[in-house]
Parts: sequence; structure tokens; C-alpha cells
Amino acid sequence: MATIDLRTEIKEFLSSRRARITPEQAGLPGYGGNRRVNGLRREEAALLAGVSVDYYVRMERGSLAGASDGVLDALASALQLDEAERDHLFHLARQSRAPGGPRRRRPAVTVRPALQQVLDAITDAPAWICNGRYDVLAMNQLARALYSPVLADTRRPANTARFVYLDPEAAEAFFVDYDRIVCDVAAKLRMEAGRNPHDEKLIALVGELSTRSELFRQRWASQDVRLHRSGRKRVHHPVVGQLDLDVESMELPADPGLLLTVYTAPAGTATADGLALLASWAASQEKPATEIQALS
Repeated sequence: MATIDLRTEIKEFLSSRRARITPEQAGLPGYGGNRRVNGLRREEAALLAGVSVDYYVRMERGSLAGASDGVLDALASALQLDEAERDHLFHLARQSRAPGGPRRRRPAVTVRPALQQVLDAITDAPAWICNGRYDVLAMNQLARALYSPVLADTRRPANTARFVYLDPEAAEAFFVDYDRIVCDVAAKLRMEAGRNPHDEKLIALVGELSTRSELFRQRWASQDVRLHRSGRKRVHHPVVGQLDLDVESMELPADPGLLLTVYTAPAGTATADGLALLASWAASQEKPATEIQALS
């Protein structure tokens, strides 16, 4: 399969978002009695979006090519989409507007040497670069030490989505909030699929995970989407124990599709001490091949 079926993506996304909203949540009268559909009816969604029922039905059947930004905004408000869901809707619409969908630059599989220099200059915090497929493309020494369980798989580039879903025993031992992680990873992969439905490697990854992981199939079917955001991540490292890390994720404007992530901890905390211990441990280990060397 060379591309994701945009009409199916749009249909399933819009119908799933409509199904979760009750008339009461939308400020509409429920009229009591049994309803044959979960959530809003199509005519109710059309009313809230300010479009005809026929036009709404066409959109939910996968036809967004002719929808203006104003209509999409109204639809997003009617379905009470959050920021990530609204972005996803606009991505799907943009991909629908040109024959075959607009092509984006292929996500990178390596990083520029200057970016590796930036990572290596960060000595007190784990820092790494990935693409929207969760391919680990470059890391500093402390990140390699922190993510040693993920890098145990010799396949390169290492991929944290594969680790989460295809090595669940190790992933659950490593990620303290594993249940949240499995939701977030699938949601961010679906967000990437909306941005770049022609990425054959992404499609292959989704196919592999769908074939081999029931948990991924369940999360993928939810149609949920997430943005890469700053926050907290708790991991249990096999050498230094639990680390409660502050996460900052930044897109790299000069390298579209790449994301720089840095983990830190406030000075004087147990996690800061743990990172220092991890750095000492990493310095004592045999230096592994870099991600770029492993790829080649």
C-alpha cells in the first residue's frame, strides 16, 4: 500500500468525534427516548456547523476537498475538537485538495552533523532527535544510556513505537506510566499519518504494529490524535532506578519533520542525582555505534 486512504481516514475520524458528543453536551434538546446512534445525529452536527445536512454527509463520507477554512473551523467547533484534533482535520483537508494529495518532503532518516554536535554539546541532560515515525535518529551519550532498553533491539533506526508495542514486557518495566504511553504513541502516529499519508515507511510501520499487536490495533482504532508537547515522563532505568523527568520537545524549522527532545530535572532532586549517576555509568561503558553509523 503506497498511501493512506484519506476518505476512510476522514470518515472514521469525523464519525468517531460525532459519536462522543451528546446533544446535552452540544446544548441541544435531547427529546428523551431511545436514540439509534451514539452521540449526535448527522443532522444535529450539520445544524451546529451551520451547513446543510447533505453537505455535512458528504464531508463525513470523506469529501473535504471543497471545504473552506471557515467551514472546517465551524465543523471543529461543532464537534468540540481540541487543538490536536483540529490540526488533524485541517491536515486531512489539505491532503484532499489536490489530486493524489500534496506531497511533503520525506521525513529524514539521518540528521545533519551540526545537529549531532548540538546534541553532544548537551552533557548534563539526555537529548535526542526523532522523526514523526518515532525513529530514533540521533542521541547524545546520556540519552543512549537512558534509553538503553529501547536500543537493545539491534534494528536501526531504533523505534520507540516498536519498543512500546512489540516488546511490551520491557516497555512496561521501563515506562512507569505505560498505559498513558501506549495511548500517546498511537495518537501521535495517527497525527503524523494525517500530515504525511504518502510516507511509505510510516504506512509499513503502522501495518507491522497492527499485525503484531492487539493493543496497537485497539489504540489505532480509537482515532485519537496528540501533539508532541512538553510535559513529564517517568521511567525506571535498570541501573539508576526511577527518574521523574521534565520533557521539552521542539520542532526543528530547518529540518521539517524532525523533533528535538531534552529531558531535565531540577537541581537538588533525586532525579538530578540519578542523571548524574547515569552519566558516570555511561562514561564507564564501551562507546556504542552512533545512530548514523548504525544506519549505514
